[in-house]
Amino acid sequence: MLRRVLAVFEPFIGALLGTVLLASFLPARGVAASVFDVLTTAGIVLLFFLHGAKLSRQALIDGARNWRLHLAVLATTFVLFPLLGLGLVSLPLLDGPMAAGLLFLTLLPSTVQSSIAFTAIARGNVAAAVCSASFSNLIGIFVTPALVALLMTAPGASAGISIESVETIALQLLLPFLLGHALRPWLGGFVSRQKRLVTMVDRGSILLVVYTAFSAAVVEGLWQRVSGETLAVLLLVCCVLLGAVLLLTYLAGRLLRFDRGDAIVLLFCGSKKSLASGVPMAGVLFPAAQVGAVILPVMIFHQIQLIACAVIARRYAGPAAGERDS
Repeated sequence: MLRRVLAVFEPFIGALLGTVLLASFLPARGVAASVFDVLTTAGIVLLFFLHGAKLSRQALIDGARNWRLHLAVLATTFVLFPLLGLGLVSLPLLDGPMAAGLLFLTLLPSTVQSSIAFTAIARGNVAAAVCSASFSNLIGIFVTPALVALLMTAPGASAGISIESVETIALQLLLPFLLGHALRPWLGGFVSRQKRLVTMVDRGSILLVVYTAFSAAVVEGLWQRVSGETLAVLLLVCCVLLGAVLLLTYLAGRLLRFDRGDAIVLLFCGSKKSLASGVPMAGVLFPAAQVGAVILPVMIFHQIQLIACAVIARRYAGPAAGERDS
């Protein structure tokens, strides 16, 4: 099962890297950049529309029953992570848009697909993982921009929320999401049946945003400002951040006396950050020339969390498999 899950992610990881390389060597300029801006906006709107159509109201109702677990996941995602992010950007490790990107990473909601997949591999409470991840993404539409407005004045960060940004968030993210959810009685069945199409839109939208963002950043001289040493430091910082959160969520599960299934949900849902939400939000919240650098930490952290959680999930599944073999 682990191989099947990784097989889903590997082509997309390769596509992300290929998109960054394409933008680095053939960035969109002039009229092409304007066309890609329009396509990116359309992709973001469609992406959040489909997310709204996919969200089940019954999942929200069922999820509210396990409130201790969901509060723990939300506290990890929107309290613990930001506190660690503030601590890291206060250190003289990264500066400018890269530090802003690291802090922005810590403000994002949890993932949905990979959190559920790894919870299933580890034989955790899959139903609770679906609810926790869905809650995190729903609340993130409101909470992440609010946290950006509140915290992005930290040392090294340089973003804020203007009236224009609020309007853009409402029009590009919130309104499509609410509209999609309102139309779920008519579209829910179609969206559920067309999983491949939804996945293509989901990932295609991210790739569009990545290409447009990195194109603008490359034109502004991103790779002249980001050295190999900076990338190495960023990689190390992301590893430390993920390791700290994994350890703390593991300890919190024991402290809160969650059963094994719920502790696994806290570990995987609480330690993840969503690339699918982060890339479009960055395009809305940050100046075009900064977006490429800002989403770089998000992309790096995304790859690290997939690798680390795949190993951890397999270790959780191992004892059970060993018992069957003995």
